[in-house]
Amino acid sequence: KNNKWKSLYQIQRERKQIMRETCSKYKSNNRRIITPYHVSRIFVEDKYRVLYCEVPKAGCSNWKRVLMVLNGLASSTKDIQHNTVHYGNYLKRLDGFDHKGIYHRLNTYTKMLFIREPFEKLVSAFRDKFEHPNNYYHPVFGKAIISRYRVNATKEALRTGSGVKFKEFIQYLLDVHRPVGMDIHWDHVNRLCSPCLIDYDFVGKFESMEEDANFFLHLIGAPQNLTFPKFKDRHSNEERTTTKITQQYFAQLSPSQRQRSYDFYYMDYLMFNYSKP
Repeated sequence: KNNKWKSLYQIQRERKQIMRETCSKYKSNNRRIITPYHVSRIFVEDKYRVLYCEVPKAGCSNWKRVLMVLNGLASSTKDIQHNTVHYGNYLKRLDGFDHKGIYHRLNTYTKMLFIREPFEKLVSAFRDKFEHPNNYYHPVFGKAIISRYRVNATKEALRTGSGVKFKEFIQYLLDVHRPVGMDIHWDHVNRLCSPCLIDYDFVGKFESMEEDANFFLHLIGAPQNLTFPKFKDRHSNEERTTTKITQQYFAQLSPSQRQRSYDFYYMDYLMFNYSKP
């Protein structure tokens, strides 16, 4: 067991070092003031003193479940429904505190984030939001995407915004004059969590989720019986987005679109040491 902890500590040291080196090489914002906007994606767990920056499609629903259990809001992660997690507002966000409260927590709590290979994360978000009925993403994003990028779109498609193709979604993503804004599900981790401004103590990866998550729980002294849930939160009968599935989606793009998608997530690839796909 000791050797396993040792290697996990080592992995953490390396991840944080790469992140910091990338920041100092490309970013000048080390001296910027941290504003409520920078911490708006950070969830607060006061009992075990944890700050968790939410990166969608990288285990965030299950992390919120874990934080709720740590906080005494539920006795087991199995008891918590998806809607309770995302719409129950049980967990406080860091931007809800005053200046002093924000800084006190940033300076004394364990700050962590979990990330995922950027292309896989993107495909996972696309499948979740556009390949299933969704009464927000279809009318808001779907309609705008179809009317801008689909030649001869049917009246029906323009009315519902359903059936967006991956290629169209990528056109929207790479369009400097996007018809609709960015969304947290496909924004850069760099933008969501400001890792060059906030010095995270722990960087977990979706690809080694179970090991990283349970190591983190060990580090903060969580109850022994609390382990990270294994279940897939949404569309659980569907296969998780794998490297193979991601390749199938990216095969639909032109080489230039693939390269530009990589450029779009370049900082995330670099900062979290993912190799170029």
